Amino acid sequence: MKAFFTIKFHEDCKNKLLIETISSILDEKGIKNTAIAKDFEKWGKIKFEPKELMRITFEEIDKADIVIVELSEKGVGIGIEAGYSYAKSKPIIVIAKEGADISNTLRGIAKKVILYKNMKDLSEKINFL
Repeated sequence: MKAFFTIKFHEDCKNKLLIETISSILDEKGIKNTAIAKDFEKWGKIKFEPKELMRITFEEIDKADIVIVELSEKGVGIGIEAGYSYAKSKPIIVIAKEGADISNTLRGIAKKVILYKNMKDLSEKINFL
């Protein structure tokens, strides 16, 4: 199974470890995943013009079997990617830390919402295959 993994990325890479950890958990579950910041932008080393970035993003969503949205922190790009995924009939799985504010609109398009306490908890709860 192939997943497009979206999460708010910070230019200072302050959430790089979080992205790498979730990506590794998905890999361990047999879910090959792509995250734009990790796989294309190489943690900010490669910059794309906005139109090129969105072209790449939409192509990767099109290739995916599912879309995993980490929404512990909101971001405009996440909303765009979730909306595009829904329009393309991609199953959307939302993951977020307990207490995160997940909008009713995102809950409405999600196939499943998984709230987690920590990475161990997330690993135990990822069972959507």
